[in-house]
Amino acid sequence: MGYRVVVAGATGNVGREMLNILAERQFPVDEIAVLASRRSLGTEVTFADKTLKTQDLDTFDFTGWDMALFAIGSDATKKYAPKAAAAGCVVIDNSSLYRYDPDVPLIVPEVNPEAVHGYSKKNIIANPNCSTAQMVVALKPLHDRAKIKRVVVSTYQSVSGSGKEAIDELWDQTKAHYNPTDDYQRKVYPKDIAFNVIPHIDVFLDDGSTKEEWKMVAETKKIVDPSIKLTATCVRVPVFVGHSEAINIEFEDFLDEDEARDILREAPGIMVIDKREDGGYVTPKECVGDFATFISRIRQDSTLDNGLNLWCVSDNLRKGAALNAVQIAELLGREVLKKG
Repeated sequence: MGYRVVVAGATGNVGREMLNILAERQFPVDEIAVLASRRSLGTEVTFADKTLKTQDLDTFDFTGWDMALFAIGSDATKKYAPKAAAAGCVVIDNSSLYRYDPDVPLIVPEVNPEAVHGYSKKNIIANPNCSTAQMVVALKPLHDRAKIKRVVVSTYQSVSGSGKEAIDELWDQTKAHYNPTDDYQRKVYPKDIAFNVIPHIDVFLDDGSTKEEWKMVAETKKIVDPSIKLTATCVRVPVFVGHSEAINIEFEDFLDEDEARDILREAPGIMVIDKREDGGYVTPKECVGDFATFISRIRQDSTLDNGLNLWCVSDNLRKGAALNAVQIAELLGREVLKKG
């Protein structure tokens, strides 16, 4: 016996990826419903070898459905997640709405799977921010060995994190660079993204940081350890898919780079590709479509007594969003619902 699963926001980048990953990982689905807003109603999406028509999110009855994967943004989630949860359907939400709610677990299954048992307070589980998800997969096994004091992270985030319009904007601007007669209008970013980098993701806060940077701090504390100090600079780069991060870590105890490499090789969800030669590292283009979080450039930081540097790359539509949501669904089924 399998699960009755809902995917809300099935026509968007993340929703479609959720459907792909549910099929790829052979999640035990008995029945599946795909939901969309009224403007996308009737749009067809694929799941395994089936073609499905989207149903109206506004009128859908969640009663009798086991779990719902939400990829609809915070405003819509605020309206529909409580409705689904009240009907007995466990919501796995990809928006930022519930991430900082103390009654809602924020989960990366490789890092804090035990948190899944806290779902019952609101019948909702939160999926973390894409930049946080891949980073904590790398941090947790190292933290277990040497206890992390402080992290300095600089991100290189792809445009797919801003949705399909941002992908189109990068494409149109790139073409216009080579063909000045092409007309394009900036809609997503405040400055050109083609052949440029933008040190600005989400809104600015009073202290000069952006909300994306604040998210990485708050979510790392909730998922891994509240005692970790973290500072982030988040940058949008002209890459279609795949987020990259340069991470500097200060530990309480000394951790040799060779031991760190061995720890990360054994850790779940991680692939270490770290050769000190031309091309002996992973770039975002190479990680697209892969489930793993890739780690390269592991080395001591000679400016600290107990410091390491590393390079972390992952497909943000997968581990940063859809894959992590499906992994939470698998964890929920395995540990709590136990039907599949």
